[in-house]
Amino acid sequence: MNRAYRIIPCYTGDVSGVCSALFELGGMVVIHDPSGCNSTYNTHDETRWYDHDSLIFISGLAEIDAVMGNDEKFITDVVDAAQSLRPKFIALANSPIPFLNGTDFAAISRVIETRTGIPTFYLPTNGMHDYVRGAGEALAEIARRFVRPPQTVRKNTVNLLGVTPLDFAHSDAPRSLRAACARAGLEVLSCWAMGDTLETLARAGEAERNLVVSATGLAAAKVLSARFGTPYTIGCPVGALQAGDKLPRLPVCDDWFVIGEPVTMRSLAAAIGLETGKAPKVLCPLEGCESLLSDYIQATVGEEDVENALTDAKVVIADPLYRPICPQDAVFVPLPHLAFSGRCYLKQMENLPELDVKSLLKGVTP
Repeated sequence: MNRAYRIIPCYTGDVSGVCSALFELGGMVVIHDPSGCNSTYNTHDETRWYDHDSLIFISGLAEIDAVMGNDEKFITDVVDAAQSLRPKFIALANSPIPFLNGTDFAAISRVIETRTGIPTFYLPTNGMHDYVRGAGEALAEIARRFVRPPQTVRKNTVNLLGVTPLDFAHSDAPRSLRAACARAGLEVLSCWAMGDTLETLARAGEAERNLVVSATGLAAAKVLSARFGTPYTIGCPVGALQAGDKLPRLPVCDDWFVIGEPVTMRSLAAAIGLETGKAPKVLCPLEGCESLLSDYIQATVGEEDVENALTDAKVVIADPLYRPICPQDAVFVPLPHLAFSGRCYLKQMENLPELDVKSLLKGVTP
């Protein structure tokens, strides 16, 4: 039971990650799942519903259709909706029930694309993994299918990869990321995927470099690197860190910890290290981040693993819902994360690119 969660919640699931990554791109996302689950995938994990809609649908999977494998009903419903709404693409996402039934989504995607003439693809979610995998695969599919080969590479230009409300919930975060790039002399060609259209993302191959500002953008960076040779830098501008800078190597403070998404939290740890002389260790409870692990980042699996890692912690910086499993004598610094606590602390979300590290650590002795 060392991978069970009994006190803290688990992170946002892969299906919600897909919905978040594709929310603004003009496509139609269809989740094959029973009716009523759309609010879980979207309104609980997605803050942009307050401002505008997106074509995200639930198939309304019925028990008899699941048992009998009535794929034609699903196909017909998707085709009818697509012919009416004319989305730029159709993305099919899986939920646990059709995953267990072995539904052939790759074949269904080909049938739908043939009938509609609209690019259709399947994202292999199943509700059993976290948002990094789902959003990462969704952005990677956009990079594979829609980014055009560049005629030229523009100097001092970048793409921001991995920008979704799940990691950047503050409403000003996309603007702040662009401003940080401007201060570093970099022009942002596209932001994956907040504030830009699919047409803008299609020009991403013209960028001189990609900036992976969260783990959800890493898969897309690898696709763009393989297709066009575009190099990428991993790191988020936080505190004294400049956009495009490689994360500095600093001494590790073994009794200070930050918990969460590895790219943003490793960047925060580096920013803290520049202020205090030592960088806290990062605990990463998310999947698909193996290539990001280092002396600074430790993978944890399940609540018990996190709790054991924090046994001798003096300072913990994490979402407030981690507090119950931290040592009672540790100093706890709350840093809400939408992908962990949802909208519980929405008004307290920090704008990471403009985070004042000294203010965050006020009263905490190095």
